[in-house]
Amino acid sequence: MENVRPFPHQQADRDGLEEQLDAERFVLGTAMNQAHDIRTMRAAIQGSSFQRPAHEVIWSTILTLVDRGDSTHYTAVIAELDRNKELRRAGGINYITTVNDYVGGGDADHWAGKVREAAELREEANIGRLIVQRATAPDAEPGAGIAVYEDFARRRREREEQQTGTAASPFLDWNSFFATDFGKVELLPGRILAPGQQIAVVGEGKAGKSLLVQEWLWRMATGQPFLGDRAHAPIPVLYVDAENGHADIQARLISYGAGPDRMGLLTYASFPPIRPLDTPGGGQDLMRLVEQSGAEVICLDTVSRFISGPENDADTWLALYRSTLLPLKRAGKSSIRLDHLGKDSERGARGSSAKTQDVDHVWELRSQGGGALTLKRTYTRTGIGPDHFAIVRMAQQDGDTYRPGGTRHTLMTWDTEDTTTPGSDDDIIRRLDAHGVPAGAGNRIVRDALAELKISAGNDRIAKIVRARKAAAERSAERFRDPLPETFPGTRSRNASRDSKATAQTFPGTRAETPGTPPVPPDSPPEGGNGEGTPEQTPEQTPLCTICERPLTTDWANRGYDTHLGCDPRTGSHPDAA
Repeated sequence: MENVRPFPHQQADRDGLEEQLDAERFVLGTAMNQAHDIRTMRAAIQGSSFQRPAHEVIWSTILTLVDRGDSTHYTAVIAELDRNKELRRAGGINYITTVNDYVGGGDADHWAGKVREAAELREEANIGRLIVQRATAPDAEPGAGIAVYEDFARRRREREEQQTGTAASPFLDWNSFFATDFGKVELLPGRILAPGQQIAVVGEGKAGKSLLVQEWLWRMATGQPFLGDRAHAPIPVLYVDAENGHADIQARLISYGAGPDRMGLLTYASFPPIRPLDTPGGGQDLMRLVEQSGAEVICLDTVSRFISGPENDADTWLALYRSTLLPLKRAGKSSIRLDHLGKDSERGARGSSAKTQDVDHVWELRSQGGGALTLKRTYTRTGIGPDHFAIVRMAQQDGDTYRPGGTRHTLMTWDTEDTTTPGSDDDIIRRLDAHGVPAGAGNRIVRDALAELKISAGNDRIAKIVRARKAAAERSAERFRDPLPETFPGTRSRNASRDSKATAQTFPGTRAETPGTPPVPPDSPPEGGNGEGTPEQTPEQTPLCTICERPLTTDWANRGYDTHLGCDPRTGSHPDAA
């Protein structure tokens, strides 16, 4: 009856029904065009959630293809329906082709939520009618309607717990509370984090935060030891990354020793299509990823990539805690968030100070050059575990690529006699000395040597190190002066004394002087005087050559020689050499 106008409530019902059917078509169209969204939608709805029977048939067929590992393209769906003789029940080829044009625009969670909400409303309406029927039946027993409602509430609660996990009571159970030994805490592998805690790892750009944390969590997920800690049972980990490209991720994992069959319980979400985590929707998106992966440890790399509010605004981080971190903590999940240091690195992570108010620990990672790292805990709420790690990042390269399994972070070890702090100026000076860099080398030579040693240092620091090395060399020269260098490795210096004792000269040809002493007198004149009646020096005052018995110059004697150069039998000019 085309010419009959429906009552307003009837038109509204029709509009609502069509809107609901459109939501179902968007779910199916998205599944046939964007198979990666099926996992998200599958966690929110069931086949019975669809109001139109044809849609339930299409959805069940799509899930069959997914479980079998086949394509969910609409042509594959049509072929599967035809094979199972269900093509007519699904509306036919033309209808499925029409549904394929409904694509959710990347918001699959939105359409799945609408389908689920409508299904819940229908279920509540049906339960309401059933309660009325049971309660008003002629033979109804007392409380019949209540029993129907209780059964409905139980099934609803079980379904919600299956989707979101059992909700924890907000009230403490005193018996179980005091029966729990909270002082007995077993840290997670690596001894950086305890179960249920939330930490921040901050560092300067290019310090290698992702490198360190990625290897740590991969080893945690595969049950391997890390930073001197023993091996533990594998722990489910979710790494949510909006910072690193796929090529970098693959190269790093391979360098650690990972591979397709060596990923353990690690789930990696690369640039996931989730809403900002400082919004309720974003928190729900992340919790859904956590549920799907079964993760107990979640990492956000880098946290500033997952927020929509200003980084310097305290409200942004308070919203992040309320929307995302609080639900994680309530669920007993551990979380790690990576962050950058600010311009003034001494003041910690950049942005508002409110970002560190909700975490249990703040760890600062700093590069000391040459692969040396320090991981220092600058804030702690519990005080459990170590406060400092001295780490060495080791890597093996094959050309421009890193050797598989050749990259790892280990605890730094050094001789007990060496008290220098790794990465300090004293440590760099020690390494320059070991590298054979001359003590008097200037800035350019030291800079080139540091580049070879892969030690990063600015111009001011290089100049400071150069001055310190030169000053140390001058102090050493004042004590042990060696004016003539060795001619060959392993030979004794020509100016060394015959009994291997060092001389006390400051400069060649002069005696050592101390403040307040008179100048060193000149060398004695030749034997026979100076022609002006000056008496000759006695042999007791002037050393004599043991061969010719003529006086030796003071310089020559002070060098430890007891013969003239021409009188030494080893020079071939001794009078008796012929």
